Amino acid sequence: MWLGIDIGTGGSRALLVDVTGRVVAAHTVAHEDMAQAQPLWAEQRPENWWDAAVEAIRGVLAASGVSGSQVQGIGLSGQMHGLVILDEANQVIRPSLIWCDQRSQVQVDWVNSTVGKAKVLECIANPVLTGFTLPKLLWVRDNEPALYERVRKVLLPKDYVRFRLTGEFATEVSDASGTALFDVVNRRWSFELADAVGVDRAVLPACYESSEISGRITAEVAALTGLAAGTPVVGGGGDQAASAVGNGIVAPGIVSCTLGTSGVVFAHMEQVQYDAAGRVHTFCHAVKNKWHVMGVTQGAGLSLQWFRNQLAPGADYSDLMAEAATAPAGSQGLYWLPYLMGERTPHLDATARGGWMGLTNSHRRADLIRSLIEGVSYSQKDCLDIVEGLGVEVASVRASGGGAKSPFWRQVLADVFAKPVVTLESQEGSALGAALLAMVGTGEFADVPEVCGAVIRENARVEPGADVGVYAAGHRVYQGLYPALKGVLG
Repeated sequence: MWLGIDIGTGGSRALLVDVTGRVVAAHTVAHEDMAQAQPLWAEQRPENWWDAAVEAIRGVLAASGVSGSQVQGIGLSGQMHGLVILDEANQVIRPSLIWCDQRSQVQVDWVNSTVGKAKVLECIANPVLTGFTLPKLLWVRDNEPALYERVRKVLLPKDYVRFRLTGEFATEVSDASGTALFDVVNRRWSFELADAVGVDRAVLPACYESSEISGRITAEVAALTGLAAGTPVVGGGGDQAASAVGNGIVAPGIVSCTLGTSGVVFAHMEQVQYDAAGRVHTFCHAVKNKWHVMGVTQGAGLSLQWFRNQLAPGADYSDLMAEAATAPAGSQGLYWLPYLMGERTPHLDATARGGWMGLTNSHRRADLIRSLIEGVSYSQKDCLDIVEGLGVEVASVRASGGGAKSPFWRQVLADVFAKPVVTLESQEGSALGAALLAMVGTGEFADVPEVCGAVIRENARVEPGADVGVYAAGHRVYQGLYPALKGVLG
């Protein structure tokens, strides 16, 4: 058996798979809600991630009847970009500024003026963005200097859990790529950039390839969780790279669309390519010596969650989808801009604001809900267009995440993308990908493409339908809204 652990935004999930990739058992433990003391701020407590991970591990072992000694290897996945800072006693100094925290525009501007945008691109193959880890660290330096003085180690969310599991300070190439401190081309820390912005090299953890063993379960953790001491823990992957492994996006021609809290269009690359404008991210893949490109919509599933929490409390998501399906394609001219937490692709604007445009007295609640789905899908289409513009072949799109569970949303995606949308037998994504990486790291399979070829199977396919033309026209209107509104709200 192999164990995949995913440290998400909403919860930690532990997943056991057998040698065929079949899911034997899974257990999820919810996290505390993110704290948002001010607009565009987002924090979580790393200690809560650890507590949830421990409970998830215990839960999956109990549900499966599998003993810890039967677990041959463990892989980790997690939300990317979050800043975890530890002091000399290895204690968390402050809550983590997580991936969607947008407070660090001043620090982004400082890096660009101090180092230069061209030099930054040369060092890390990406622009520095507010969502990335470096500007969050610099925000702490600028605004909480007494806390910053205590920093002895900087970790990412899943790597804090790795530290608690193994005692090792380590990360891997896919997650490190999203820190804005990593040389993506050469798959190593960019000490040149770290030195230029005054970040001590010593705070950066060791970095591994995603399927390499990075540590082993300690005796203390074995007693706490039921795992066996000495069980190997591989590098794993950032949630998007791990999800791509779980979805088999490990060779050219297949692209994934993951609809979670955020939405991500993800494509495999054999060689490094990047968008000169930085609208999409080029990162190291969890496949050794390969790369990937991805575009990100900050407020994908978050848009629907916001609607439910604020305007339809207690509603079931499936009921909301059924209601949306009663509205016509195009939502009678109503458009949703999903910029609830700023936006990455294609705007790179932390201050972008969301909202409805085109609202009239004739619109019903069903139109509002459908426009949410369409607006998020249009934003993902923005991502897909840029990926294709880099020369990436897209024959079909594999959909995963909570949004992809809806047949209605999958059909909207197929119509907006004008491409077939495929789902897989397993919808586990990140946790499954982490487990598959552990299978490679422990020698069960030779490499990541081999294990994906052996265990990942398609089970459903949605072809573009009659609404392709409606959505092609709607996407053109959608693309004109942000430029028209930019700056109006200050």
